[in-house]
Amino acid sequence: MVITTTLLLAQTASAGTTVDTLLDTYRAAGAGPFQAEAGQRMWGETYRSNSAPTERSCKTCHTNNLTASGQHSKTLKPIKPLAPSVNAERLTNSKRIEKWFTRNCKWTIGRECSPQEKGDFLLYIQNQ
Repeated sequence: MVITTTLLLAQTASAGTTVDTLLDTYRAAGAGPFQAEAGQRMWGETYRSNSAPTERSCKTCHTNNLTASGQHSKTLKPIKPLAPSVNAERLTNSKRIEKWFTRNCKWTIGRECSPQEKGDFLLYIQNQ
């Protein structure tokens, strides 16, 4: 139990460090201050774009509960929970975070997310 708790705390610290580094990068691009509430609002919004014939939202694949597993609506592949509180791997690798921001923002919103939006999303997800 102690080892598990220690490992979980180490993973959480790693996620915090990665998120802090990315937030600094977004601040350097002129974004901030970041708000988890803004990330939560965007998470729940529904989008329609020229590249997306049907309405989409983050919840379409990841569900409204970030501690739950999701499923990609097109490929039907399972998606592990986004919440770092139940999935210690989340938010620990900046390259993976940027890769999925690029892919998911284009797929869901129809464009890349701004540094402000990314920072808001990170704070929202980090708090789950």
